[in-house]
Amino acid sequence: MAITSAICNSFKVEILKKIHDFTASTGDTFNLALYTDSATLSKSTTAYASTNEITNTSGSAYSAKGIALTSVTPVLSTDTAVCDFANASWSSASFTARGCLIFNDTAAGDPACCAIDFGGNKTVTSGTFTIEFPAASAGTAIIGIA
Repeated sequence: MAITSAICNSFKVEILKKIHDFTASTGDTFNLALYTDSATLSKSTTAYASTNEITNTSGSAYSAKGIALTSVTPVLSTDTAVCDFANASWSSASFTARGCLIFNDTAAGDPACCAIDFGGNKTVTSGTFTIEFPAASAGTAIIGIA
């Protein structure tokens, strides 16, 4: 099993079909789900699935389908359209995650946007687990269309 960081191929087509609206406040709800190192996520991932999603081992910090992200309305950076999200975190958490999937929780079938590999297992024990998103600029944004 492996997680490979990539924009999902299905997402590229769905953009042209107007499936996803990243507009802050009025757009769709995008979630970030966390996965174990047994998960297979890549450019071929088409939708959220609970298979190999992490489970919270202490308390109630993590729930199925992860956490809703706070969208920042897309902008143009040089010649690249970029999307950003506010950092996401789980407090009072105890779990290990290898990667995540950002998906559209509003659209039918929970279509996938991008898979992210953390580069190794990340563990939190009775603490706060935070996903820090990069700057919304060409070459660094979590989702960019050049």
